[in-house]
Amino acid sequence: MPAESLRWETLEALKNSTKGKLKYNPDWLEKGEDILDGCNGSPSLSPLSGLILKRLSTRPLQKTRSLCSPSRDTSPGLSEEEPLSSSLPTSPYQTLLSPASPRAASLLTLSSPPDSSLKQDDKQEEDDEQREADLSPVANPTPPPAISLMSPKATQVAGFIRICEEKHRAKAKAELNRRVELQERLVATVAGLESEQLKRFEELMELKQRQEFQSMRDMLDKEAQESLGRQEKLKEEHQKRIKILNLRLREAEQQRVREAELERQRQAEGRERLRALNAVQEEVLQLHQLLEPNTALDHAAIITRANQLCSQVSEVVRTTAEGEFPSVEDMVVVERALQDMRGLVRELQQQEAQETERRRRQQEEEEQRRQQEELQAQQELEKKNAANAAKEKAKKRGLQNSADESTLKWFRELQEAANQCAQSFEDLNSTKDMQTKKVRMELQKAATIPVSQISSVSGSKLREVFDKIDKLLSGRPVVSGGKSVSTSLHPHGLEFVSYKLAEKFVKQGEEEVASHHEAAFPIAVVASGVWELHPRVGDLILAHLHKKCPYAVPYYPPMKEGTSVEDYQRILGYRVEDSGVEAQDSFLKRMSGMIRLYAAIILLRWPYTNKQGPDPHGLSHGWRWLAQMLNMEPLADVTATLLFDFLEVCGHELLKQYQGQFWKLLFLIKDDYFPRIEAVTSTGQMGSVMRLKQFLENALRTKQIPPPKGQLASGFWRT
Repeated sequence: MPAESLRWETLEALKNSTKGKLKYNPDWLEKGEDILDGCNGSPSLSPLSGLILKRLSTRPLQKTRSLCSPSRDTSPGLSEEEPLSSSLPTSPYQTLLSPASPRAASLLTLSSPPDSSLKQDDKQEEDDEQREADLSPVANPTPPPAISLMSPKATQVAGFIRICEEKHRAKAKAELNRRVELQERLVATVAGLESEQLKRFEELMELKQRQEFQSMRDMLDKEAQESLGRQEKLKEEHQKRIKILNLRLREAEQQRVREAELERQRQAEGRERLRALNAVQEEVLQLHQLLEPNTALDHAAIITRANQLCSQVSEVVRTTAEGEFPSVEDMVVVERALQDMRGLVRELQQQEAQETERRRRQQEEEEQRRQQEELQAQQELEKKNAANAAKEKAKKRGLQNSADESTLKWFRELQEAANQCAQSFEDLNSTKDMQTKKVRMELQKAATIPVSQISSVSGSKLREVFDKIDKLLSGRPVVSGGKSVSTSLHPHGLEFVSYKLAEKFVKQGEEEVASHHEAAFPIAVVASGVWELHPRVGDLILAHLHKKCPYAVPYYPPMKEGTSVEDYQRILGYRVEDSGVEAQDSFLKRMSGMIRLYAAIILLRWPYTNKQGPDPHGLSHGWRWLAQMLNMEPLADVTATLLFDFLEVCGHELLKQYQGQFWKLLFLIKDDYFPRIEAVTSTGQMGSVMRLKQFLENALRTKQIPPPKGQLASGFWRT
């Protein structure tokens, strides 16, 4: 092949060049070394070339000398100073391996085996020398003289070396040829792959161009179809809009016709409502004229309401006078005003009838009262004589059977004021008008619900309850049940609210305080604050309290002639029903609750008041009650219970206020009055007596009376 001959010529030229000699090792491929690594460095002989030449030149001489002179020792080698040409004959092998021969130099640089092969050959030669030395009979340390002839053994070895070198050269040449062929195949394969990849790339680019062209065509087709579809839709939408516009035009025409018809109907209805409005105004004015002659009576609220109704109707009429027809809402307002005016006329007529009937009854009652007064004058004279006799007898005994005259007068004045207050709003209770009944229920709820909430609140919530009651009694509107309520809703709304409020305070003492003694203090502090700002409510509280618990006066009502037992028990404070009179324990429990409430009112004062001065019903009234109670004969079970409850609530503050006088009073109770209580108390009623006795003994023994438990829990309430 031409290429192969050129390569060999190139290699031969490189081998004979002046820059150096290439060396080849067949183990380079196995070690992964590059064949041309030797070209990168400067050209030089192998470091083992001298050793190889020395060994190759000295080994045959040694063997020959050992054969010719058996008596001498074998020398390890010849001296380096001796020239090979003087001792050895010229031979092809020596000429080939001579350092001066260019062929030997090229052979050493190109065909010498690697270090590992040399080491293996040296080891083998050393083993041969060792065996030869063992065969030598005598070892001669002195080197033999130079011999000019080679032995057959050396010649044989040189031949073997030449053969071996030829084998290695052939092997290296075959390996190089194999690698060249492999490289050519690799180059051909790479060139084929590159051409195939180039073809595939060209095919891929062509495919992409075709795909892009196809996608562009598809997109254009799609856009064309979409534009056609849009045009069709626009045509359809245009047609629909034309239809819709036609329909709207027809509907607008129909709407115009309907509106014209409705306008005619509205005008007709407006004129009809205007005629009805004029008729209503005429009737309202006529009804108002019916009310005017009765202005002499105390019906200012009715007249005011009638004027308001007339103003409402006039306002509607004034609106229509400007050229407008009255609306349906205006007619509803006018009709309601007409109905209210008719109701006012009926109410006024009922009040006139009631007034006439009341006057008639009053005249009859005055006649009967005159007769009864004459009869009572005689009875009073007899009773006075009997009372004087009883007083004389009581003075001898040291105690009274009834309260003194000033206390009884105070009691009667309070009851009379309460009766007058109840009579002032009698029409509110007896009315049949639904609107008035609704007002009455709203006022009653606004007065009683806050009092019912007192026992379960404290602090700022208690102040909110007080402010709500104060606003209601001051005539300002309050919210109750989601509605705005005021005493101005009725002419006698204030009297009604005051009466119901006082009644509810006493009822809370009768029920709530009787079950929970600590509840007396929050209820009492609110009642005291209301009493201070609205004294009339305080008088009504006392009136209700004295009526339900006469022992709060203190007063023991006598049984009058002609009074039944049930009525007398009611006067004493018992509850009498169809099933009979309530049990003694229940009666004492209610009396205890009301006395505790009364004592707490005496004890406490509203802490947020702005008024200066004494408490309207303070500790002086407690001292008066206690002194009058001790001046009257004790009642079995009642006196001991009430004394214990009163002293337990007010004892601590009375002791601070009166000090020595109060201790004298306690000693009087223990030494003089308590034996009287024990004398009138039966064996089965000693529970309250024992509680009073234990209280007195503890107070006199410890020289102090603890404050009530509920007052300590509330904290800030003080007189």
